[in-house]
Amino acid sequence: MTGTTSVDAAAIAADAAAAGMRPLGPTARNSWRASGTEVDLCRPTRPARPLTVPAEPQRLTLDLARTALIVVDMQNDFCSPDGWLASIGLDVSGAESLASAIAGMLPPLRAAGVPVVWLNWGSRPDRVNIPPNVLHAYDLAGTGGGIGSYLPGATTPVLQEGSWGAAVVDGLRPADGDVHVTKHRMSGFFDTALDSVLRNLRVDTLLFTGVNADQCVLATLSDAACLGYDAVLLEDGVATTSPDFCLQAALYNVRHCFGFVARGDDLVSALRNS
Repeated sequence: MTGTTSVDAAAIAADAAAAGMRPLGPTARNSWRASGTEVDLCRPTRPARPLTVPAEPQRLTLDLARTALIVVDMQNDFCSPDGWLASIGLDVSGAESLASAIAGMLPPLRAAGVPVVWLNWGSRPDRVNIPPNVLHAYDLAGTGGGIGSYLPGATTPVLQEGSWGAAVVDGLRPADGDVHVTKHRMSGFFDTALDSVLRNLRVDTLLFTGVNADQCVLATLSDAACLGYDAVLLEDGVATTSPDFCLQAALYNVRHCFGFVARGDDLVSALRNS
């Protein structure tokens, strides 16, 4: 028995259109075709777009047709000098250059058809879905600071969904067609729509950028690997407010346990030369 070729798929699509069948699905990548009398379960096929880049522990060839970029927590409260982390004395001075680096990756990846997913923290106003252990991580003494607290002069609580603090930081601009997923844990997969979104985009390989590399980025990446996704950390697309040894440990664990470490500038160069 042989599989359906891309030529066959094109012919099937043409026949379906002629029969008055319409796409039915959450995305163009994951859709049936249906009419009042028939349903065609053959999903659209996308020709492979292999791209080879330097990576660790080995050189890597990925399929752009099955790849998405995840941008984690590039938000005002984490990255802006007027945001929450800066207000408690953490050094966010590297966030501006990080935002610039990620911004340089977005146009060529979008042009190559790679979906961009903005994975941002956004808590409920009542915080009823956030357990004490998550609140404690940001408010060790239980003084009422951290998630849901008010910074001096602020009009909305820290990291509340829809607030200035939860908005994407200056220097990065989501585009029409990008996907937004809200999280409320270190891992973006727990109790969110992220896995459903990625499966409906029909992607296998995830490119990770954002902050903090050793916290939310690593937690999401390790869960992605456990779910069977190919996990690639773009080293020049991540940063952290933690000590450097935390970053180095995160890079080590990605290389040796969860996937691959590559560079966004190598990816962009390969795209331009392909």
